[in-house]
Amino acid sequence: MLDLLELEQLTAFAECGTLSKAAEKLHISQPTITRTMQHLEDVFGVPLFLRSKNHIALNETGWQAVEYAGELLKDAKEAVEGVRAFDRSLHTITVSSCAPAPLWYLLPDLNESFPDMTISSSVKNNASVREDLQSGICTLAVLPGEQVPEDYCSVPFLKENLSICVPPGHELAVHTELSFAELNGYNFLLGTRLGFWDDMCREKMPASRFLVQTDQFTMQELIRESSLPCFVTNLTAEEKETFSDRIVIPITDREAKVMFHLVFKEENKKYAERFV
Repeated sequence: MLDLLELEQLTAFAECGTLSKAAEKLHISQPTITRTMQHLEDVFGVPLFLRSKNHIALNETGWQAVEYAGELLKDAKEAVEGVRAFDRSLHTITVSSCAPAPLWYLLPDLNESFPDMTISSSVKNNASVREDLQSGICTLAVLPGEQVPEDYCSVPFLKENLSICVPPGHELAVHTELSFAELNGYNFLLGTRLGFWDDMCREKMPASRFLVQTDQFTMQELIRESSLPCFVTNLTAEEKETFSDRIVIPITDREAKVMFHLVFKEENKKYAERFV
């Protein structure tokens, strides 16, 4: 029977060229690796090496054995990683969301409902969330209703409406509502990890430029002190202190009014039953 540790020594010998260097790399003694090479020849039942008084080298068959050994070691590693990943999946609820706001409501509920599970989440664009869902990377997905793939269970979860907010003296402050077309060309403050909102704003306003802020404190200070417009939603508008000195103006486009759906496979329905 082939031994993975012995196959690892064989591939190390092929890589290093000498038994002494291979033994040093693997932190074992040279007599140990010498015995391993002899045992491998017994297991394969054919000569694997060319030997002289003070030298050993792989013969043609030996190189073929090294190739198979590499494949077996790779398969063994993937098997271990696969089993570990499966075990993690039994104890982890992974959520991929196209926007940050749904996670503010979903994650606390999951933590309360499944206290023995680890909750993992990420914010991505629509395409990446769909990929996670279809590849089985995520347990639950959050997508706009029109983005839900066929053959998946889904339930309406949360509605979010996009607006802008500007200082009272800004030229846009006289409006009660605006479209993306009317906003195109204005420069905006923009946060990070916005998921599909980021893509939408850049797509709908190609002539605009965005001052992206990765630090939340810096973003809040700029909102208070700068004249640049920024985005706000009915869910983020609850941060009244940050936006208290600004005027909120709704965006009229259909794309700015999103109903998020919680999407899942039938076998993961138990994690979504609270919302069904």
